[in-house]
Amino acid sequence: MQNREIVIILHNIRSTYNVGSILRTADGFGVNRVIYSGYTPTPLPYSKLLPHLAAKLTDQIHKTALGAEQALKSSITDDIKRTLNDLKNSGFQIVGLENNLSGKITHLINDPETKTHLEDKVAILLGEEVLGIPKELHSLVDLFLEIPMYGEKESFNVSIATAILLFYLRCL
Repeated sequence: MQNREIVIILHNIRSTYNVGSILRTADGFGVNRVIYSGYTPTPLPYSKLLPHLAAKLTDQIHKTALGAEQALKSSITDDIKRTLNDLKNSGFQIVGLENNLSGKITHLINDPETKTHLEDKVAILLGEEVLGIPKELHSLVDLFLEIPMYGEKESFNVSIATAILLFYLRCL
């Protein structure tokens, strides 16, 4: 749905290059807002690091974002649980992008039924590249989506998975 309102939450993303790639992709798909959380590296003016470190991280993010970091509406949160609850109270469905969650119901994005579970206002929660979304946040997620894998690897890179999901959301 091209007019779907989409927010992306980058929680504990480690790589500046993944952050930059996600920002560039988010801009390309018309994401309404990006929220930085946890230890995700943030570009200036959001960085709370010493100026020389903040400038270095901003340069690294810019290498893949190519200015998208300035084009997108962004904010930073120190309380991810409160932010997720605030988004829910504003009518957003919290969608976690994960793979192979044991004990959790996930919906494959290639399953035709999945689109019936998606709402018009979606907040995509992205977790750390290796560990994913922390278990203490799982109860705040309304819907877990999974991208099926057909090769040897267990998952896509977080920036690639984000691009696939955004394309999917815009095509519905």
